[in-house]
Amino acid sequence: MSTTTTSTAANGKSQNTYLTVRKVDGKPGKVYYPLQLHTAPIPVPGPGEVLVELHAAALNHRDLFIRQHLYPGISFTHPLLADGCGTVLHSGGSDDESSKLLNRRVILTPTRGWHQSRDGPEDLKKYTVIGGSQISPAGAAQRYIAVPASEVEVLPEHLTAVEGAALPLVGVTAWRALVTKCFDGDLAQAPGRNILVTGIGGGVALQILQFGVALGCNVYVTSGDPAKLKRATSAELGAKGGVNYHDKDWDAQLGKLLPTNHPYLDAVVDGAGGDLVARTVRLLKPGGILACYGMTLSPNMNWSMGAVMKNIELRGSTMGSRTEFAAMVEFVRAKKVRPVVSRVVRSGGLENLDAIDGLYEDMRQGKQFGKLVIEISSERGQEESAVAAKL
Repeated sequence: MSTTTTSTAANGKSQNTYLTVRKVDGKPGKVYYPLQLHTAPIPVPGPGEVLVELHAAALNHRDLFIRQHLYPGISFTHPLLADGCGTVLHSGGSDDESSKLLNRRVILTPTRGWHQSRDGPEDLKKYTVIGGSQISPAGAAQRYIAVPASEVEVLPEHLTAVEGAALPLVGVTAWRALVTKCFDGDLAQAPGRNILVTGIGGGVALQILQFGVALGCNVYVTSGDPAKLKRATSAELGAKGGVNYHDKDWDAQLGKLLPTNHPYLDAVVDGAGGDLVARTVRLLKPGGILACYGMTLSPNMNWSMGAVMKNIELRGSTMGSRTEFAAMVEFVRAKKVRPVVSRVVRSGGLENLDAIDGLYEDMRQGKQFGKLVIEISSERGQEESAVAAKL
């Protein structure tokens, strides 16, 4: 399935390695673009930029959609993947913002072109998620990357590089869907709220669960896999209860789990769509919120008069702004949240295309519980980083 090709590096000794998809003929949804490995010179950071040696990168569902030609604006020349974590080796200037990052572990911001607007990207034509995008050349599936210093955040100290790579895109998506959409950005609203998170096991859903528990919410979950429900409701993750959505009466089962002194849902956070409105309208409080960050079951969701009569609010949510990303990272740092990692390719890094294909297959079959990560390089000590920066 995968194809390996290389280009000659211009600088002889030190090379950058990166992954793209290779274009082949096929219809959207039927084609499956192979992975392609390249080498090139290590990039040189310009003014205001930093050179990051990436230690780990993680997959998202958009990466599977890219390979199936189900995502807009695909690039066949820019590196894949939006999530990356590494160490800053070199600064392109003497400004404080970039130089203070030297030898620090950082995570890449996974989007470009959305600064702080609560409503959405300030200019949709300039907004993109990095990784295989025509709009931005940035991508985390490479050994080295030069990026603006403003487009990284210092990694929370309690996280490993693999955990750091598991955080960015699911973290900001979960933060916006839960905090911005359900609580209007006010964390004080969260304690004691009953929240339903659907499709537990995916990276975003798990991050919403972790954020909700850390905020003091009563979080309930759905899944079609009893093993995933068991893990989500364990002491490790802290969901108050879970129901199997294959059961015809799962909504009635959920209603029985809600506390007697607060017997309704304040909000539902969903990434599947389907018949969710019909299933949850009875459980949601008047004026309750349904935050939708995706529709994996179908591109449409049926709205009902019952939802109208209860003043239910349907709020779309996608990714998040640079401001929301920074707030999310600081919350993870303060609450010591650890993203859930499903599986890691540790041997061979980006050159192990067969193993990386296996991660994509896990996602295609819905096997994962948490994030799928590629370990690209080992983490360096400060002395090693200083030597590498001189290469």
